[in-house]
Amino acid sequence: MALINTPLKPFKATAFKEGKFVDVTDADVKGKWAVFFFYPADFTFVCPTELEDLADIYPTLQGMGVEVYSVSTDTHFCHKAWHDTSPAISKINYYMLGDQNHDISNMFGVLREGVGLADRGTFVLDPEGVIQLVEITPEGVGRNAAELLRKIKALQYWTSHPGEVCPAKWEEGEKTLAPSLDLVGKI
Repeated sequence: MALINTPLKPFKATAFKEGKFVDVTDADVKGKWAVFFFYPADFTFVCPTELEDLADIYPTLQGMGVEVYSVSTDTHFCHKAWHDTSPAISKINYYMLGDQNHDISNMFGVLREGVGLADRGTFVLDPEGVIQLVEITPEGVGRNAAELLRKIKALQYWTSHPGEVCPAKWEEGEKTLAPSLDLVGKI
């Protein structure tokens, strides 16, 4: 199922964030850019390396108007216990959503049927709650937060500059392209 350009569906979940349990709904997500960062399970191996990497760039993302929602099928209680015991996870200040009923994982199409765990899925939503980026990787391959940051910068540039597109490896401040008949076959 294609998810690009589809709106976020209604949901409600409890998250662990900055020492508290907080309820989060789809309405809370709208109004700013959002990253939904799915991972298989707490207390595992690749997951804490990814979540710590994301925690390191979280202040930068916040400065860009981006909120982060990590999601696994564990409970918010499990997220708190992991946060309290893991040096890597203790760095996290973004939302850690519990999805024990699998509603959010199913909504984004990352739930592994018969296993009860989410695949490694990254989704970036614009402020209207529309999915603009989808990346899904297998359990054994960790993601790179710096590359996610680059993609978010490109998305934000592209959506605010109609008529321009960001080429491969585009970095903030570099030249973009203006698609036209004159460019056909010349790149």
